[in-house]
Amino acid sequence: MTAIWWIRRDFRLCDNPALVAAALAGDVLPVFIRDETVDALGAAPKWRMGLGLAHLMERIEAVGGRVVLRAGDARVIIPALAREVGATCVHWARLYDKDAIARDTEVKSTLKSMGIDAHSHGGHLLFEPWTVATKTGGYYKVYSPFWRAVKETDIAPCLSAPKVRWAEAPQSDALADWALGAQMRRGAAIVEPHCHVGEAAAMARLETFVAAHADVYQERRDFPSEPVCSGLSENLTYGEISPRTIWHAGMGALKAGARGAEHFLKEVTWREFAYHLLYNEPDLAHKNHREGWDTFAWSEDADSADVTAWKQGRTGIRFVDAAMREMYVTGTMHNRARMIVASYLTKHLMVHWRVGRAWFEDCLIDWDPAANAMGWQWVAGCGPDASPYFRIFNPDGQLEKFDKEGVYVRRWIAEGQRAPSSTALSYFEAVPKAWGVSAQGLYPKPIIDLKVGRERALAAYSERNA
Repeated sequence: MTAIWWIRRDFRLCDNPALVAAALAGDVLPVFIRDETVDALGAAPKWRMGLGLAHLMERIEAVGGRVVLRAGDARVIIPALAREVGATCVHWARLYDKDAIARDTEVKSTLKSMGIDAHSHGGHLLFEPWTVATKTGGYYKVYSPFWRAVKETDIAPCLSAPKVRWAEAPQSDALADWALGAQMRRGAAIVEPHCHVGEAAAMARLETFVAAHADVYQERRDFPSEPVCSGLSENLTYGEISPRTIWHAGMGALKAGARGAEHFLKEVTWREFAYHLLYNEPDLAHKNHREGWDTFAWSEDADSADVTAWKQGRTGIRFVDAAMREMYVTGTMHNRARMIVASYLTKHLMVHWRVGRAWFEDCLIDWDPAANAMGWQWVAGCGPDASPYFRIFNPDGQLEKFDKEGVYVRRWIAEGQRAPSSTALSYFEAVPKAWGVSAQGLYPKPIIDLKVGRERALAAYSERNA
């Protein structure tokens, strides 16, 4: 019997419930479909997905299998492929955004009407969103009680990679023909060395974090020049490691006395909270969570001079510019820096959070639909458990606090340095020539005085709350 394993964001063999179930059911045919949900991705995450998929395909081929690639509507392709290979069942890992849910519901209905078993499995999250509820049966809208509700939950042990009999694979598209990196507007060759692709790389990251950084994580995680954060968001978003694997490693560190382990587990749970909200508020990525914000005086001009300067890392505010350049070169950004650039855009520049969310969606290799949406709304003040409107980060003050020696800034800003670092210079290699920027040029003056921007934002927020 043939069992289809429909790969989506579970690019791993270990602790993969969908793969285990398929292996128990018959000869496994791994399938990946480039459908509208893949085509809708921004440039960087789509490119990074291609790297992860290529790595997974090589790993499966090394153990005797072959991933079948097909492009088109999964609602049509999955049933047709099941009929083509005589599959008796199809297994996949659940996703939680509304487009994926609608697609999967229709696929499951069609398969069942054909007499083919269809099973969705957990694995992308620790807690299925519908399993965590308040005492009144609703969903949590504040993080702290959510954390208290789940922190003592027994998490099942991880599953080993199953012994798999691979099915004979039918005709497949060629991954190279898909050109998933075609939309990259930054130098892929510059970004790729900063990627950690695949299951083995993810496990190595986790082991390094537990051994070297878990103890000091809480006290040093806000310093962007220090490699204290795990970096696992990149691997989590493509399922190259399971959240369960990370959770158990964190719990092991906690039991071993690592001082920062509990805070690390809270950050893992913050991602769970984001999905808890996205599932219960399907439009979280596009609509203001809190009432009364739809008429707030944000600009939505994504191509204004101020927004262009922000995107290019040329606002004249060093912490903001260093962070934006870090994202352009590496595809990622330090978490403290994400808060700073988001606050600057939505508050000092009075630009809608959706503009920032869309740019991050295009540039981040660790882009996550739930965490990205919730993070932007949290900073802007309109989101769940939001940062209060009057909390406006001062980028210069934050720089003094978290990069007092200027290590992070020098790492990413070349202008004015006698001997710029290779990372700072790589920004100029990655950006489009049309930007007309040069490491020999002058560093830009601030596009807005921080005090003026703060006072303007406070006035607008006060008027809204009047």
